[in-house]
Amino acid sequence: MKNIYLIGFMGTGKSAVGSVLAEQLGMACVEMDRQIETQQNMTITEIFERYGEAYFRDLETEFLRMQGSGRPVVVSCGGGSVLREENAALMREKGSIVLLTARPETIYERVKRSTNRPVLNGHMSVSDIGELMEKRRVRYEEVADLRVATDGRSIREICEEIQERMAEKQEQG
Repeated sequence: MKNIYLIGFMGTGKSAVGSVLAEQLGMACVEMDRQIETQQNMTITEIFERYGEAYFRDLETEFLRMQGSGRPVVVSCGGGSVLREENAALMREKGSIVLLTARPETIYERVKRSTNRPVLNGHMSVSDIGELMEKRRVRYEEVADLRVATDGRSIREICEEIQERMAEKQEQG
């Protein structure tokens, strides 16, 4: 088995789904953003404020380069990590890419109290979320091997769908 990369907009459930999926598959779950925060000894917000988004995207690329040398893992990726082609290529090379989706209203309800979402700081509304999601939608869809909606579903249901669809894809070759 290869790595499984969970991508999608913030608040689609990548962390929660990643944790349960990894447990079900007997794999480790790695949180890209948490790993970068630990390595840099700063929050994502602090990294954005101090060094800018390009620097943060470089850290994501470096993180992805380091993945895949050991046991396969489930990686909960940062929301913007696949915007850079090199990152998407590294994910494709080392595993399967699963896009988790949700409606802007669902995202808003899930992230409205969060202060560690630098891309949404000052833009925390359903319409702002919808606009940013639409800007990223095509990119997410073009790099994903699978697309799974998370609105109104339990984490277990989402994980079951991911596993079923990955098994079907594997059978199809």
